[in-house]
Amino acid sequence: MARPVELAVRVGWYLLKNKYIKRRKRFPLVTMLEPLEACNLACEGCGRIREYESVIHRQLTAEDCLAACEDSGAPVVSIAGGEPTIWPHLPELVNKLVERKKFVYVCTNALTMGKMMKEIPPTKYFAWVIHLDGTGERHDVAVSRRGVYKIAMMNAQRALERGYRVCSNTTLFSGSDADDLQTLWRKTTEMGFEGAMVTAGYDYESVPNQQLFLKKKQAKEIFKKVLDPALTKDIRLYNNPLYLQFLRGEREIESCTAWSNPTYTIMGWRNPCYPLADSHTQELGDLMQDEVWENYGNARKDSRCANCMMHCGFESTTIFSAFSSPKDAAALVRGGALTKSGITAG
Repeated sequence: MARPVELAVRVGWYLLKNKYIKRRKRFPLVTMLEPLEACNLACEGCGRIREYESVIHRQLTAEDCLAACEDSGAPVVSIAGGEPTIWPHLPELVNKLVERKKFVYVCTNALTMGKMMKEIPPTKYFAWVIHLDGTGERHDVAVSRRGVYKIAMMNAQRALERGYRVCSNTTLFSGSDADDLQTLWRKTTEMGFEGAMVTAGYDYESVPNQQLFLKKKQAKEIFKKVLDPALTKDIRLYNNPLYLQFLRGEREIESCTAWSNPTYTIMGWRNPCYPLADSHTQELGDLMQDEVWENYGNARKDSRCANCMMHCGFESTTIFSAFSSPKDAAALVRGGALTKSGITAG
């Protein structure tokens, strides 16, 4: 199933309505849900299973998640975790969101995706986002378990054959191989994936092996190779062209707009953003206040932001900034950016 035109229309109208009619300074673009933090893998670079270790047994209800989506009002919902396909209420939530014509993306390692395909029918409002950090053994090393790549690709093929929309999500770490990733993305393009999302791993303080993470300068050097336009012209990438320029070091972005991708978890909304949770709040409006973003968004405000290049904060910045640049706006339209506006974080 191809990327729906309705997604671009809905997101575009939502942006214009909130920015120019309602004149809102900050508003959600994507509702990011983490209904559980438990996972059937223990990836070395994952912050969630470590940050929420003391409450790893807890889960949200479908009603909790629906209420968060209503509170946000964003047209796009990204469901992650943890591993959402081991959460028993996933079909109920997805089907209710689809009834409301929300565009839903489920971010999964794909190990237990097959059983959920029995309860979630294919629709233009729903897509699987399969985490893939390389081909074969390279992916298995990244997720710390042998055989995961084979299962993930098998379930991706089954999903495509059944008519689902399917994307991939790749996180770059130290040691990521450009040739291998390009080989992976050519394969997913040939299979019929809508596109490959890509971002740099965030250096979570809770992860013991900090050598795993790339400093911003290192990340840009690797992205120049991985995202070389001459070598990726036959690859279907999902991120918008302005964000890809940022990753390659061709575009500077002073501050992120992570408030546009608020994350709701078992403890409430992460404050201030997906990578950082200095606190949790039950009030979404708390995340939109000026005093919050006076303290976060770039390295001058908080040293923990120094190496962050994640799409949940910076891809949305390229979209908001395009409102004041006709050239950038044209580039986003040509690249189909409103159908892929920073919809997930890995």
